[in-house]
Formats: sequence, C-alpha cells, structure tokens
Amino acid sequence: MKTNPPAVTPARATRKEWTALAVLMLPLLLVSTDVSVLYFAVPQITADLDPSGTQQLWIFDIYAFVLAGLLMTMGSLGDRIGRRRLLLFGAVAFGAASLVAAYAGSAETLIAARAVLGIGGATLMPSTMALVRTMFQDAGQRAKAIGIWTGVMVAGIALGSVLSGVLVEYFWWGSVFLVNLPAMVMLLLLAPLLIPESKDPVPGRFDMLSVPLSMAAVLPLVWGLKEMPAEGVRIEYVASVAVGLLFAALFVRRQRTTASPMISPDLFRGRGRGFGTAVSLNLVSSLAMMGSTYFTTQYLQSVLGKSAVEAALWALLPSVPIGFAAPVATALVQRGMERAHVVATGFVITAGGYGLLALAGTDSLWLVLAGAGVLACGAVVVGSQLTDLALGAAPAEKAGTASSLLETGQEFGGAMGMALLGSIGNAVYRDAIPDSAPDGARETLGGAVASAQHLPGRTADTLLATAREAFTTGMHAAALTGAVILLAAATVAAGALRTKKAGRAGEISPNPSGTSSPSGTSSPSGV
Repeated sequence: MKTNPPAVTPARATRKEWTALAVLMLPLLLVSTDVSVLYFAVPQITADLDPSGTQQLWIFDIYAFVLAGLLMTMGSLGDRIGRRRLLLFGAVAFGAASLVAAYAGSAETLIAARAVLGIGGATLMPSTMALVRTMFQDAGQRAKAIGIWTGVMVAGIALGSVLSGVLVEYFWWGSVFLVNLPAMVMLLLLAPLLIPESKDPVPGRFDMLSVPLSMAAVLPLVWGLKEMPAEGVRIEYVASVAVGLLFAALFVRRQRTTASPMISPDLFRGRGRGFGTAVSLNLVSSLAMMGSTYFTTQYLQSVLGKSAVEAALWALLPSVPIGFAAPVATALVQRGMERAHVVATGFVITAGGYGLLALAGTDSLWLVLAGAGVLACGAVVVGSQLTDLALGAAPAEKAGTASSLLETGQEFGGAMGMALLGSIGNAVYRDAIPDSAPDGARETLGGAVASAQHLPGRTADTLLATAREAFTTGMHAAALTGAVILLAAATVAAGALRTKKAGRAGEISPNPSGTSSPSGTSSPSGV
C-alpha cells in the first residue's frame, strides 16, 4: 500500500541565525532611510553645488528610479550567483557611492553617486529578504523574522528625514551619506562569518534581453505616476505610463516564451498562486501607505505651519506602535487564527486610519497623527503576513526573484498611491480655490503658502485659510477613496487567502522531489 512521505521537519534557527538577521537589518535600514535622507539637506546642497532646477530634481529622484528599475534584475541575479555574494557586492557599491556623494564637488557627481547608491540598494533589498527566507526554514521563526524585516523597512523611511535634519543641524550635508559607511563595513566583516551562501543550484542562463525590458517597463511607469499628483494629468505623464505598460506587456511575453526567464512563470502556478495573490494585495497596502504620507507630510508643514524639523519629529510618533503590529499578527496566526482573517483585519484597520484622516479639520494634529499611526499598523500587519505567505509559497531556490517581485510591487503601489489619491486631493483643492487667487495658489497648497508671503497681512491670512481648508477637504476625499479601496482589498483577502493557511511552527509540507537544506541552500525542487 502506498503511503505518503513523512513531513520534513527543518532545523530551527539558532542564535547564529538571529545574530545574522540583526546584521542584515543594517543595510535594509539604510537603504530605506536613503529614500528620504536628503529632505533637509537640500538648502546646503543648493548653496554648495548650485544645481539647476532639473539637476536638483534628479538628485532627489535618481536613487528611487534606479532602485525600482533594477530590483527584478538583481533579485534574479542573486539566485544565480549567490545571495550573500550579491549582498557583499551591494555593500561595497553602497559604501563607495556614499563616500563619493559625501564629498561631491558638483551636482553631476552627486547625481552619479546617487545612481550608484540606487544600484547598491537594488542588490541589498532583495538579498536581505531572500537570505531571511533561506536562513529561517522553520515556518514560525521565518514569520517572526519577516515581521522584523517589515518593521525595519517602514521605520527606515520614517527615520530618514529626521536623521537628515539632525545631521545637517550639527554637521555638513555630506554627513547624511557618511553614516552609511560604518554599517557597510560591519556588514562586509560579519556577513561571511554569520550568513550562509545560498543560490539556485540549477539557475539556467541569465536572460540579458529581460534586463532592458524590465527597466523600460518600470521606469516610465514609476516616473509618470509620481509626477501626476504634483503636476497634474499631463499628456507626457500619460504617455510615459502608456509606454511603461507596453514594455510591461513585452516583458511578460518574454518571460512566458523564453527558455530561461528572469521571472519564472512557475512562481504563479500551482502552489505559487498564493504568491501572485500576496504580491497583488501587498501592492494595495503600499498604495495606502504612500498615499497617506503624501497628505500627512503636507498637512503638518503647510496646514499646521510646523517647520520641516518639527514636522519630521511629529511624523515619528505614528511609527512607534509599528514595532508591535507585526509580532501580534504573527502570534495570532501561529495560535490558529486563519491568515486570511488576519490580513483582512489589517486592511480594515488601515481603512480605519483613513477614516480618522477624513475627520480631520485644519487644526487636528493629534487626530492626524492617530490616523497615520492606525494606518501604519494596519499596513505592517498586512505587509508582514503577505510577505511571509509569498516567500513561503515560492520555491527556496527562487527566493531572490520572489523578493524582488514583492519589492517592485511595493514601488508600484507607492507610486500608484501618490498618483491616484494625490490627484483626487489636488482636483478637490483646485476646485475649492477661487479663480481670483494667485496662479501658484490655485495649483497647490505649497504654492499658496509661497504666494501669501508676498501679500499684505489680511489678504495673506484669508488666502492661507482658504487654501488650508481646501487642502483638508481634498485630503478627506482622498482618504475616503483610500478607505473604500482597502475595504475592497479586505473582502478579496478574506476570500482569496482562505485556503492559504500558515503552517505550524517547525513544520513544512512534504516534498516528494526534494528538500530544503537548513544551511540555506536547497534542492532543485524547492520546498
């Protein structure tokens, strides 16, 4: 009589693996921080390097664009050459570029250094997540590690602007880059000792044509979506999104027809259907996070009149409860609560945060901070569970590719959140501003604040009051839209994830074709 093979019990992680996780969090924190670390350094950079308006924009944007464009390439490359090897390469690139950026003598040099930082970041982010997947084979331990990973990433984005303000206050602008060096040196010294190498044992050839196709898909999409909220729905941005979608279709076709694709279609088939669902829902969660940030940062500065440093410090408060969100969600799943219900609840909590933002007036500091905190906690609950689900569904030998797809989806989600919710808020704002207002004031709240500086006292006060009320009304409309999207996502999650239950701690499904190695490498068949 044929019997099923016994369940394979993977080795539990020891103190060495948990120490290695702490080492991996250093580059993740810094890569996340670098998204916003230039926030307060712009005046000093402008004074020292005298960049043109276009150069100033590229100093800001080139890092995020290169990072987003290369995530899929680097994730696939890590699966082929080794994730630890790619991590160390990224650490060298990130550290060297940080040093060049800190002492850049021209805008062109700083832009080039920021581009290399983006390349380094694109190697570090998927490598850290993939290594977490391969080091923590036990389902329960992996869920805890991924919760830590998610919290550090979100905290890094919030910390970046505050770190920038403190460093620029006491040092020169180059110090915002030099803080990267000690962490990168520590990573280079400790990673070979603590982190096992892992890669796909049968990777196939690397498809070079997929690299330009993936970048041609990602970059125009991200650029067009990010520009729409600030500049409006212009033909060049719509065309950019259309071009990105065209190349995305070509990229998908290439992956389905080539013998050795960069992104294996097998990730989305069979057991991998849970992976595709997780990536899609995680994109919606990122949409919610970035869409809310677009409004809360402007609210603190331009509605409440906080200075940039004050606004950044206040914005840290909603990040405090984030550290508890992922562990609580993980504990609930491990104690038997179905993951579908946890994720759906996370989406409902996030929608509740938007509901609080929809109640804010023009002087509602604590309500807005509470809304941002509730929203962030819900998003972390969703993100940690979906990341664990996606990486658990993906074969271990494709961990780098799976990680890069998750992170690329987050980039798309953030850009879509800013484009959709930002455009709604701006449309309501423009409709509420009278035609008699100055040109700049009719476009954005920041323009109204700038215009008010050149008007007499009572006229300036009237303009600012009108603009702040209009912005808050626009935030209400965007928040209600976001809440509806998130409630719809909760409904989808409750149904689509219902059969994707978390395994018990220390247990992994039997695999008749191969087993996962506790050292981090895996057989061709994965888990």
